[in-house]
Amino acid sequence: MKTIRLLFVTVLCCAALASCTDDDFTTNTSARLTFGADTIRFDTVFATVPTATRTFWVFNKGDAGIRLTSVRLEGGNQKGFRVNVDGSYLGTSTGFQLNDLEVRKGDSLRVFVELTSPTQTADFTELTDALVFQHESGVEQRVVLTATAWQARILNDYHVSGDETFTAEQPIIVRGNLTINEGATLTLTAGTQLYFNSNAGMHVYGRLVSQGTPDHNVVLRGDRLDRMFDYLPYDGVSGQWRGITIYEGSYDNLLQYTDIHSTMDGISVTSNNPERRTLTMEQSTVHNCQGHGLKSVNADVRVVNCQLTNTLGDCLHVEGGRVVVNNSTLAQFYPFDSARGYALYFDNTTPLIIALHNSIVTGYADDVLQGTQTEENNAFDYGFAHCMLRTPKPEEDKMERFIEVIFEDVDDQDKGGQANFMRIDIDSLRYDFQLSDSTLAINAANVSTAVSIDRMGRQRDEKPDMGCFEKLMPTTDGIRRR
Repeated sequence: MKTIRLLFVTVLCCAALASCTDDDFTTNTSARLTFGADTIRFDTVFATVPTATRTFWVFNKGDAGIRLTSVRLEGGNQKGFRVNVDGSYLGTSTGFQLNDLEVRKGDSLRVFVELTSPTQTADFTELTDALVFQHESGVEQRVVLTATAWQARILNDYHVSGDETFTAEQPIIVRGNLTINEGATLTLTAGTQLYFNSNAGMHVYGRLVSQGTPDHNVVLRGDRLDRMFDYLPYDGVSGQWRGITIYEGSYDNLLQYTDIHSTMDGISVTSNNPERRTLTMEQSTVHNCQGHGLKSVNADVRVVNCQLTNTLGDCLHVEGGRVVVNNSTLAQFYPFDSARGYALYFDNTTPLIIALHNSIVTGYADDVLQGTQTEENNAFDYGFAHCMLRTPKPEEDKMERFIEVIFEDVDDQDKGGQANFMRIDIDSLRYDFQLSDSTLAINAANVSTAVSIDRMGRQRDEKPDMGCFEKLMPTTDGIRRR
């Protein structure tokens, strides 16, 4: 009798357990999963180049479990999206779907998405696919996958062996190095955009001619189009590529309306003949470098209407040679490391001649200018005329080298440093080095030596400003004038 009673109780317990297990899941059509995102957007990506991985969570916040008969990539492999759901890859062997998946109440799944767009026939192609979650109840839930694919030309350890021209027809991705061989000239026309891989740079043994326009700068930058954080694109992070190196024997290089940013060293120039011009920079920018902005060693370099800003090293670093700077802005507000270098450093490792006219040299520190006489037997000739300098006023016997110079008062936060410019925002890492209304650089350049246009190609007025940007004031008739 006891045996029969025990068996009966056991059967009841098993039935109850089975019933409980079945009741953990629901086929109610109102049951839904909650998604961390309803759309995964890759913005603009390069065709044939793998993207970084995007991820999102899938939550079951209901009172019962949900069975999924399948999770499938609707377009299969037609669009180039690759998906991993809860550790399982949706590939060819699985028919681009995962079957019989359970999501218990309070549980979650993690989904990873990547994209390698196939080659496109058009310059820009919109790509759209969907990840479909098919419930046992018949309900479908979808997460949209979308991107814009940009057809690009890809160069792998490319050598320019003769005269060659790159145009704005397609963006150019550089992997490895782009090398201009001795005797060859590479010309970059207005609007040309070069995107360098993290291990890539430009090596100039021949000649580089970059000729942008005010409306269509030539742009040299890193190749990552995604974001490190929601507020910070990788394009705003220094050290994304290796910069430009100009070697001994390379002369007459020209950069006009050219934007170089987010590099290690921006431009490194070395020469064995400072009597011949190595580099002319006009209306150009070197910004946000994890090394020096422009480093010149024993070279003849001319810098006009240029912005050299925010570098872990020095914005302009000069070791001997002949360097002339006019109407340029050297501003050291590098945000990622407090051990940043100077806005301007120079020494006479080899004989030195350096002259700055109508320029701004400023930054966070109380003193952002350093001139060091390292060799007594080498010439050490320097001078500043009609410049704004954030450095202590020199001794009286040195003042003949400083003509009509404004020395920033570091205690006056309303007139110098960050206050010179429209925007220095370390929180959002956004910068605008056009002049603010309060800066003393307005109307302070020398009429006879100032450049007739500014960094943006705008005409300077009869009272030109220091730095690379002319301050133009809006008026009610729409004409911008002082």
